[in-house]
Amino acid sequence: MGKIYNDFTELVGNTPLVHLGRIGKKYDLQSRLLAKLEYLNPAGSIKDRTAWGIIREAEEKGEIRPGDLVIDLTSGNTGIGLAAVASARGYRSKFYLRNTIGKDKLDILRQFGSEIELIENEELFQPDAIHRIIERIRAENPGAFYSGQRSNEANPRIHFETTGPEIWADTDGKVDILVGTIGTGGTLSGAGRFLKEKNPDIKVVVAEPTEDSVPSPDNPGALTIEGVHKVTEVEESLLPENYNKHVIDEVIALTTDQARQAASIVAREEGFLVGTSSGAAIAAAIEVARRVENHGKTIAVIFPDSGERYLSLFAATD
Repeated sequence: MGKIYNDFTELVGNTPLVHLGRIGKKYDLQSRLLAKLEYLNPAGSIKDRTAWGIIREAEEKGEIRPGDLVIDLTSGNTGIGLAAVASARGYRSKFYLRNTIGKDKLDILRQFGSEIELIENEELFQPDAIHRIIERIRAENPGAFYSGQRSNEANPRIHFETTGPEIWADTDGKVDILVGTIGTGGTLSGAGRFLKEKNPDIKVVVAEPTEDSVPSPDNPGALTIEGVHKVTEVEESLLPENYNKHVIDEVIALTTDQARQAASIVAREEGFLVGTSSGAAIAAAIEVARRVENHGKTIAVIFPDSGERYLSLFAATD
């Protein structure tokens, strides 16, 4: 018998873990690379998990009702996940994004019926900008449900409950290293904590952008690894509250160009069209896999979204 699902939310999670054998051969790696294909979530990214975790918990607590407005500051993917879940559950949505976000993500949000407010990129360089902008967002939308993706504990919790257990089950507990990137901080903090509780010897590695791949007052137009944040040499107050640094064992810095090239290699060698955050993660995973001490180990890599969301951005910078 087949199975008919009731709605969007039943399709979130349970994404496949795939062996990247051709990349392993290309780089003569002695470790096994496994990719968690999160773009196969129904709205196209790992942030569908985050969005459903946040909305589900709000519904259970009676914090949101049909017709209510969902708001947040987003780099795109969490906003898209929230917009999709909001549509599926009968809510409205409105998101604030910096004005350098790729056109593809903005178009997707509009397709879900979301209202969009753009913020000047330079405004984010001001002291305590994130917190001041969030305060403004809440003040401008009284009565709305602020999802708080950076600080809402439902974010890492959903990854502790789903992403981590899926990786553990699909590898029969034979996973040694988890590699990913930091956006809101929820994925690696939640999945990493679960895996380390199962086996304290598991290592969690973060791929972060290099200094010149992060916009700054001196370099406002820097080409970024969109949605991927730097976690080293950053003021504690600027890090997402959901980022649990105690779960992380190593941070590897990569340029935007390295991330894009790696994403291209994944497409051309394995047939998976992935975004630049996936490129950053696989580039870091290859570096880790090359080390002699990791030969024979299994490395799980999070591929957060599809490269389709970045095609116009790539074309504009080629």
